[in-house]
Amino acid sequence: QVQLVESGGGLVQAGNSLRLSCAASGLTFTSYAAGWFRQAPGKERGFVAAISGRTGSTYYSNSVKGRFTISRDIRMNTVALQMNVLQPEDTAVYYCAAKWRVTSTTLEVGWNYWGQGTQVTVSS
Repeated sequence: QVQLVESGGGLVQAGNSLRLSCAASGLTFTSYAAGWFRQAPGKERGFVAAISGRTGSTYYSNSVKGRFTISRDIRMNTVALQMNVLQPEDTAVYYCAAKWRVTSTTLEVGWNYWGQGTQVTVSS
């Protein structure tokens, strides 16, 4: 049984930082790819960042590149999303996801395991 649990969300002022964490059971992030997605009210779910299992290659959406960093802690079997210089448009529920492998052409499809989400609210 695969379970992904996000934590670390909260309310912050614009310009500040948050670090989200995704803890996995039933899979290891050295074998499976991990991704972060977000969904704002009234908007579709969108890709944020991903990291591959075998090589640790990272991928980012243009809207967060340079501000967000995805990483993994192999010892803890967790994946983190460090979010810096947060802006109000980053406000959303952030979801952790996993799938067998990820490439630059499959960033937004095929994610078959999902966490419950954690709320990030950025005030101006």
